[in-house]
Amino acid sequence: MTGVVQAPGASYVWEEGWAAPPGDALAGAGWAHHGLAVTADQRIVGAQSGGDAICIFDRDGRLDTSWPSGLVEAHGMALTGPPGEERLWVADPGFAMVPDGVRGYSLHRPSQHGRVVCFDLAGNRLAELPVPPPADPAFGGGVLGGYAPTGVAVDERDGSLWVADGYGQGLVHRFTRDGDLALTLTGADGAGRFDCPHAVFVDRRSRPRLYVADRGNARLQVHDLDGRFLGVVGDGLWSPTAMVACGERLIVAELDARLAVLDAEDRLVGYVGRDDDAPEREGWPNAVGADGRTVRPPALTPGRFNSPHGLAVDARGDLHVAEWLIGGRWIRLRREAVRS
Repeated sequence: MTGVVQAPGASYVWEEGWAAPPGDALAGAGWAHHGLAVTADQRIVGAQSGGDAICIFDRDGRLDTSWPSGLVEAHGMALTGPPGEERLWVADPGFAMVPDGVRGYSLHRPSQHGRVVCFDLAGNRLAELPVPPPADPAFGGGVLGGYAPTGVAVDERDGSLWVADGYGQGLVHRFTRDGDLALTLTGADGAGRFDCPHAVFVDRRSRPRLYVADRGNARLQVHDLDGRFLGVVGDGLWSPTAMVACGERLIVAELDARLAVLDAEDRLVGYVGRDDDAPEREGWPNAVGADGRTVRPPALTPGRFNSPHGLAVDARGDLHVAEWLIGGRWIRLRREAVRS
């Protein structure tokens, strides 16, 4: 499905279903909840919705390679390293929504904690970060408790890693390149604690900074790379879930059915593919069948988002979006050339 969608200062061709992960044991019934990344040679990395395979596609949507990860969910992704030596870091919260044969879907959590694991692009497991110690009980943050990381980002200056424990203790951790825990952020004292810090992004557009998608508080928190609080970005945001830089602009995937576009000064300049009605639908991000079971929405509108979760941008400026719902939904927004 294609069509043209407008964004502030850009025009995109909406290409839905341009790529599809290989079949899995759940035959399309898996509840997609994964990240995306782009390799140095412009291949697109994603994951199955009903299996543990990491999938890598070429620019035409053809499956280049896939391999089992052994993870419960490839929730957040980050690529680092030079071409030919790239490393894929994956944040796995340690749970997934799976068919239960009763009401539709239920939470499957086989371990007490999630993990952050590193692979090469052939699927060899290279490293795993340690599980950080439990937060002070007085903090009281988190969604599921324990350790359930949802996002990971790499600081290319020194190889350190930032990890968002969005579904666990509601914290952000920094690890050294050797895997030692160096710092833990709870959120700025003056701005309030994190509430589901879902993703982290190292911004290199000007001075390096760390953006945290503080989703439960409907905002971004901005820190320097030593962890010092710099400010909050909140105007016009509902549910920030992932971030990428596209030229001078920051694109924010909002789970509540849109992409937000911020300028170089973090001011909102508009939205892409906005659908205010989608999150109001019964059973969103899915739907409720006649028998009361959770089912995939019977129809999704081209040009309108349902539940953007994974987000990546390639060298051409095309945006790649993976949505959170049964069976998944992969969309490429192919940037049109500017006409003189």
